[in-house]
Amino acid sequence: MTSILWLRRDLRRTDHPALVAAHDAAGAGGVLPVFVVDPTLIASAGPERLTALHAAIIGARESFDDMLVVRHGRPEEILPVLAREVRAASVHITAESTPYGRRRDERVRAALMPDVPLVATGSPYAVTPGRVRTGAGTPYQVFTPFSRAWRDHGWRRPAELPVGLTWHRRAASEPLSFDAGGPATIGAARVDERQALDRWHEFLATGLESYAVDRDRPDLSGTSGMSVHLKYGTIHPRTMLADLAAVTAGRGPDVTTYVNELCWREFYADVLWHRPASAWTDLRPGLSAMAYDDPSTAGLADWQAGRTGYPLVDAGMRQLLAEGWMHNRVRMVTASFLVKDLHVWWPFGARHFLAHLRDGDVASNSHGWQWVAGTGTDAAPYFRVFNPVAQGERFDPAGDYVRRYVPELRHVAGRAVHQPWKVAGAYDDGYPAPIVDHGEEREEALRRYAAARG
Repeated sequence: MTSILWLRRDLRRTDHPALVAAHDAAGAGGVLPVFVVDPTLIASAGPERLTALHAAIIGARESFDDMLVVRHGRPEEILPVLAREVRAASVHITAESTPYGRRRDERVRAALMPDVPLVATGSPYAVTPGRVRTGAGTPYQVFTPFSRAWRDHGWRRPAELPVGLTWHRRAASEPLSFDAGGPATIGAARVDERQALDRWHEFLATGLESYAVDRDRPDLSGTSGMSVHLKYGTIHPRTMLADLAAVTAGRGPDVTTYVNELCWREFYADVLWHRPASAWTDLRPGLSAMAYDDPSTAGLADWQAGRTGYPLVDAGMRQLLAEGWMHNRVRMVTASFLVKDLHVWWPFGARHFLAHLRDGDVASNSHGWQWVAGTGTDAAPYFRVFNPVAQGERFDPAGDYVRRYVPELRHVAGRAVHQPWKVAGAYDDGYPAPIVDHGEEREEALRRYAAARG
């Protein structure tokens, strides 16, 4: 008897409940780990995102003793064939919570032979989305009460590695490749279980103690860098929470702040579980009458390319294109600029982010954008408009972050880089002038907000 372990957002061997379940269900045929390269997901991913996925799959192959089988195609077509091929008695997964993932899994469940169940165990979260509810049994709408209930609910200890684990060794694997548009520097990134654990332990030892203060500074290495590992499941948040519980002495505020960030990820996944349409539409209808501009003429292309003339915005957008990542503080500033300075509806920005972010997670991405746009749960008031100059001077006080990603301004010293229009010669190397006047567009955003609210 053979069990198939179908890997998706759980590309690791440690703390893996679905692996434990597959092992428990397997007989002499052992466990067959498999990754299906789904063309639907590949089609929407940019080069850096594909590079990270490629690295995570290669890393998983090593974690699973080179026994990982790769197949290309639609999962509902690939897995039934593979199950017949290896005479699998069950297919095991980590439960999915995204709208696409849930639909895909139902198609696979229906396509498998009647006597081959699709068994879901665990989730990519410390607490499975949908579990934390109010006393009345309804979903939480606001983060703070959710976070209290989430902590009160608690989570299991990390899962132990199965004892006596054996692999199924008689299934052929296809070469791992992506279609045209895939990464040119394939394999350049390291996104694997070993790196995840090494980076996490390094952060606990040297970065956690200043996290509460430094996390808002894009010019510093003040974040943990774990978001990409959570995205691909090369580490489980339950492992991280167990480690954080062991290092609270003397670092209480930093631990509390970090756990809070993990909780935001869980909250957004819970919101998406209950309201799947909020992935790409306004969660709250209060601004349904908001007037937005046509993105093709409103400056969307300049924003995407990092050519808006506002240095902090442009640095962030160029970092996104070059590295597939952007500092969270800068994500908020760039999102605010698109929605409230250029008056473009947030899904246009959210899709661009999701295509390029190595750590792109639909729940966190879309609901983070809605927080800025004022249409989501726990939304910042729409009339809160991020000033890109003030944000730059506060969180990149010496201008180092801007100069790192905007080479046309590297000759402008200090914080003056955030207002190049005040510096003689600042535009000598081709940096563009601002495409809009922030003060005027802020007033326009507030006018549209008042009109939408009636």
